[in-house]
Amino acid sequence: MAAGCACWGVVPLLYKALDQVDAVEVLMHRVIWSSVFFAIVLAFQQRLREVPTLFVERRERWIILMATLMVAVNWGIFIYSVQSGRALEASLGYFIFPLVSVLLGVFILREAISPRQGLAIGVAAMGVLVLITGAGVVPVLGLVLAVTFGLYGLLKNQVEAGPVLSVSAECLIMLPVALVWLALFNEEGQFGIAPWETFLMVASGPATAIPLVLFSYGAKRVSMGLTGLMFYINPILQFLVAVFLFSEPFTLWHGIAFGFIWAAITIYLTAPKRGKGAA
Repeated sequence: MAAGCACWGVVPLLYKALDQVDAVEVLMHRVIWSSVFFAIVLAFQQRLREVPTLFVERRERWIILMATLMVAVNWGIFIYSVQSGRALEASLGYFIFPLVSVLLGVFILREAISPRQGLAIGVAAMGVLVLITGAGVVPVLGLVLAVTFGLYGLLKNQVEAGPVLSVSAECLIMLPVALVWLALFNEEGQFGIAPWETFLMVASGPATAIPLVLFSYGAKRVSMGLTGLMFYINPILQFLVAVFLFSEPFTLWHGIAFGFIWAAITIYLTAPKRGKGAA
């Protein structure tokens, strides 16, 4: 599981290396090569026949369609964030994602939260407010990443299929869109022209699938508490990559804002959980 989270944490390096390629083109290739890789994984597991069963029931079809929309937006915004020099903001989104999940549980599922969870949400909100008022940065992309990933998790909790199978189905839904877009609207695409960029776009498939396989494998073998704790390997590494490798601006105000957010995470992780709202 730690290996899966670490892979997610350093994946910005891949998309930063593709910053000369249009983000939409990168997203479409991520969909295509993720589909190929997941198909190989399922074929190896002899589970390809299980994919169509996810679309039998109408309710589950709609849930998977909505989850597909959320993950498509999330993937696209993440790629754009890294390419546009806002990987630090993306890391913020994944730091606050569990707290956003708690809020979604409260407002959508009518779940209760403990006072300390409520305090954690308030402290995180203060961090975002400091970033807006002090640094003059409205972390729109980070908030969109947190909300879309939170909604995605909420939807996936309604699907009985495991993560590898359900993500394979989501990629299958996105695949025709990706193929049509590349065929009709990508006359100046880099794939097949620039060897290094072509290799990296193909690599985006296993870079998406392998961490998920590792994480889902580990999640079955450790406690929920440890799973939640280890998830933070991802945004911590993203944060370090953004600041120390990408040299993105990190002012005093950023430090104060992230200090609030890290304090909120500490409060959240030590708070009693109630129901499914705590991601």
